[in-house]
Amino acid sequence: MGILLGVIADDFTGATDIASILVREGMRTVMSIGVPAPAFDVHDADAVVVALKSRTTPVAEAVAQSLDALTWLRAHGAEQIFLKYCSTFDSTAKGNIGPVADALSDALDAKIAVVCPAFPKNGRTVFNGHLFVGRQLLQDSPMKDHPLTPMRRSDLVSLMAEQSAHSIGLVPHDVISAGDAAIADAFGRSVEAGQRYVVTDAIHDDHLRAIGRAVCGHKLVTGGSALAMGLPANFGISPRKPAERESTSSASPRTAILAGSCSAATRQQLARATALWPSRRIDLDAIANKRPVVEETLSWAQSQPAGQPVVIYGSADPAEVEENQARYGAQQAGAMMEHTLAAIAEGLVANGVSRLLVAGGETSGAVISALKVQGLSIGAEIAPGVPWTTTLSDRPLQVALKSGNFGGPDFFERALDISV
Repeated sequence: MGILLGVIADDFTGATDIASILVREGMRTVMSIGVPAPAFDVHDADAVVVALKSRTTPVAEAVAQSLDALTWLRAHGAEQIFLKYCSTFDSTAKGNIGPVADALSDALDAKIAVVCPAFPKNGRTVFNGHLFVGRQLLQDSPMKDHPLTPMRRSDLVSLMAEQSAHSIGLVPHDVISAGDAAIADAFGRSVEAGQRYVVTDAIHDDHLRAIGRAVCGHKLVTGGSALAMGLPANFGISPRKPAERESTSSASPRTAILAGSCSAATRQQLARATALWPSRRIDLDAIANKRPVVEETLSWAQSQPAGQPVVIYGSADPAEVEENQARYGAQQAGAMMEHTLAAIAEGLVANGVSRLLVAGGETSGAVISALKVQGLSIGAEIAPGVPWTTTLSDRPLQVALKSGNFGGPDFFERALDISV
């Protein structure tokens, strides 16, 4: 028997995010890093999440990777495809959300697909087609200063229209609140009007579950991970009972925290972590000037007490990010930091670190790629959208991949207090 749901995620943190939600809602879920190899073992999975690093790659490359993932998922029986992107719609005027959605939609001959990045538990809501981060419009939130995908507008209809070749509609709050039949009728009218996509308002989880029921039978669904909570029931699958969390009382494994994200949330989390544990900041100028940053950092990490986590970070405030981008270029500045943190991660694991917490989508992608991880099993949830995972390999490694914006100020402390 084939899989039921196939997920194509545009970054690694988002992939673990949606995988944890599917597991919580009862779906047996396997996650592949990159397009799975032909022999990738899906076991008895109901869902397979394909984690790509396609959010900021050139459009043609993102489309090609996504279509390769689609081919594999359909060959393994996927009845519905979910294009997962960030709950803050991270993209540029050229994509990659719109072009990838268009390519998947065309390949599936999908008449309609929802656009719903809402994640209410993490403060992302959609009202009248506008995306909010907490009380702020997306365009007024810290996302406006994202180093790679600065979000300077909040109107999802216009954002999607700018990226897609197709017409975009809106299903507003009053229709969503009216329930399943009203939502289904609105979808039908959008199809008749020739609208390929519909942005759906959502301000709480009940809205997402109603939208999830309404997309039963849709070939393509697009959105943030929280929308996935409404999909397993369409396949007759019920939520699991929450597993008990146990505090880690025995000797902890060697642990490292690596952060490349410059988000406000991650910087706040780092402020607490660096006050608690040994920490070292990676300087971009030192990397550019060819100093042996990786070797120096690994030597420093080895000299720290084995029972304490080490914190290694390249995160910076918006002013410094802007300065670095002006000096080295936006793409080059980010790539230098990602490659350095990935090389440090390789060295840490070789030196005995068996538990990694990684903050930042691009950083997570670089680290997981450097470690040649092919798949992950999903474990206990640390915070909404962020689970512990275990690598599928002969030498398992415990990994938590955190989107930069996710988690409260004490995220790292909470993570280390959960038994994996």
